[in-house]
Amino acid sequence: MRIGIVCYPTFGGSGVVATELGLALAEEGHIVHFITYDRPVRLDPRIANVFYHEVRVSDYPLFDYQPYELVLTSKLVDVVMHERLDLLHVHYAIPHASAAWMAQQILRAKGIHVPFITTLHGTDITLVGRDPSFEPVITFAMERSTAVTAVSESLRKDTYDHFPVHREIQVIPNFIRMDRYASAANPQLRERFAPRGEKLLVHVSNFRPVKRVMDVLKVFTAMREQMPARLLLIGDGPDRHAAETFCRANGTCNDVLFLGKMTDPEAVVASCDLFLLTSETESFGLAALEAMACGVPVVTTDTGGTPEVVESGVAGLLNPVGDVEAMTRNAMEVLANLDKFRKGALQCASRFDIARVLPRYEALYAEVVEQVKADGIHQ
Repeated sequence: MRIGIVCYPTFGGSGVVATELGLALAEEGHIVHFITYDRPVRLDPRIANVFYHEVRVSDYPLFDYQPYELVLTSKLVDVVMHERLDLLHVHYAIPHASAAWMAQQILRAKGIHVPFITTLHGTDITLVGRDPSFEPVITFAMERSTAVTAVSESLRKDTYDHFPVHREIQVIPNFIRMDRYASAANPQLRERFAPRGEKLLVHVSNFRPVKRVMDVLKVFTAMREQMPARLLLIGDGPDRHAAETFCRANGTCNDVLFLGKMTDPEAVVASCDLFLLTSETESFGLAALEAMACGVPVVTTDTGGTPEVVESGVAGLLNPVGDVEAMTRNAMEVLANLDKFRKGALQCASRFDIARVLPRYEALYAEVVEQVKADGIHQ
């Protein structure tokens, strides 16, 4: 098939998953066109059958806010027409689903019928999408999508709870490539970050309030009183300054390392003993899954889609949101039984290997393409 993928090209989970999906599809022989405002961070130009189309918004003085959605729509029309795409797959509803619908209507007027699939990833529904100013557009775009998928049962339920949507939403989970993480551990990195044999804890996020990074630091500070340990923080965002201030106030600066954003953090994560994820909510928990694929157990919160990913007692332990004492206690328990939890993490992660998930997307693609063909015959 000839597939157009629309996503955010950033370090966020939706962009990472969309990019990895496109690369996997290309390796299966499909022709994949990425359409977005910058080259996705995980896009590998060495893989054949992959193309990138930049959406460029001109800086006209007339506009206080540049009309990205309209420019994206025009680009979608152009790529579908000239690359003869069979379908569009848009990741993250805002504004990609509405842009895809507008492009679909323009193309239909030209006698071209192309389906589009909308994949919901999380904050497009649970945070941004619940803003009343967005709700009518998101609801309309979901209802008009040829198919809609969500990355977890939790997100599917949230969508029905918060939007007047009456159509089917199919759950196709996020995924990882197990073979990518199998040999990620780097003894040299371990020696660099834990030169005296300390236990290594790690957290990866965008440092936004929903991630509750301060809880990570509180858990680490309490653990550090009981054993030699160091904490690696990967990522960046609005709460980084508060996190740095906390470390300075508590005298832990030498043992808390801020590593910033990383395109491929798995080598660092695989060199650690425990992954901490203390989020207020997670629609899926891709960072936790990536840690598990490295054989690193997870102590996290029992919220949103996380329990669908992290099997408590096997891949790690789940805790109530904000319960720092419970997370500290459970983190110590995991470290005391590390071999058991490492095996469990790998076992749980294998359920989300790309080899299991990719056929589900391919089957959905074939279904929507056939649906459009049938509709065209009936018209």
